[in-house]
Amino acid sequence: MISSSLRVFLTIGLALYFFLIFTLLKRKTLSLKYTLLWIFGGAGMAILLIFPEILNWFIHIVDIKLASNGLFAIILFFILIILISITSIVSKQSDNIKRLVQDNALLEKRIRDLETKAETEDISIKN
Repeated sequence: MISSSLRVFLTIGLALYFFLIFTLLKRKTLSLKYTLLWIFGGAGMAILLIFPEILNWFIHIVDIKLASNGLFAIILFFILIILISITSIVSKQSDNIKRLVQDNALLEKRIRDLETKAETEDISIKN
């Protein structure tokens, strides 16, 4: 069972967590689609805080002795899910950046070729 002092601490921590996320969203430091990952993680923690029976069930299934250790394990799970999601997003962005750099290089080469061709034609017209 979660002690009352731990519940108070977690409630304050969760309130600060949501305040920070919504502040970063309001300042446009985080985009909405990435913020949703953190909001879902916080919602999961809020569910555990509101319904401690879920935590007790998890602790019993995994055979963890202390509720705080079980809570720590669940928090680590949420963090791992968020990290995997962010890694996936970063990988996609990296691929997009690489493709854009390659497209940009091809366009610059095409412009140089056209400029060289225009200069050659301009010189032959003058002669």
